Amino acid sequence: MIPTDEELISEIKSGSQAAMEVLVKKHYKTVFAYIYRKIGDYHLAYDLTQDVFVKVIKGLDQYKNDGKFAHWLLRIAVNHCRDYFRSGAFKQSNMQDELHPTIPDQNENVWDMLSKKEDSENIKEAIKTLPLIQREAIVLKYYHELKIKEIAEVTEAKEATVKSRLKQGVDKLKAMLKGGNKDEKRREG
Repeated sequence: MIPTDEELISEIKSGSQAAMEVLVKKHYKTVFAYIYRKIGDYHLAYDLTQDVFVKVIKGLDQYKNDGKFAHWLLRIAVNHCRDYFRSGAFKQSNMQDELHPTIPDQNENVWDMLSKKEDSENIKEAIKTLPLIQREAIVLKYYHELKIKEIAEVTEAKEATVKSRLKQGVDKLKAMLKGGNKDEKRREG
């Protein structure tokens, strides 16, 4: 039987290296997936994920054993990404990127667009152009399947704010992705 997060944390606080490895292994894919979807660069996401787990291990004393370790962990990942986007390294690399997203069928809803594998690169590029707070909400909702309340907890925002960010982000995605098709049709015609 796999121990609970709280049991692992208790063992880690008692000095168990094995428990730390199990805890990291248990949550690594989720944290990496969130960061990769938010950042869009595999190697950078790997580095940032490592940083998150270093912060988690160092900050375990601040965790309250309330059964929501995954949310606490995602909150650290969210904040770490926010810190990265405020950093000079991001601003420098962002000046070199130009994104031109497109989507094939303008009649699809956002969930259909997000779930089609062949369109995932275009979607990923379009999501990267959203403002950070909207991108964060979209990634947590559609890729990590968190509920509005859970996103509010993780991002430390009100539920109404999360709903607004999601709506604005979805509307912008629809406009960007449908706009890409219009440009392609003009070029072809």
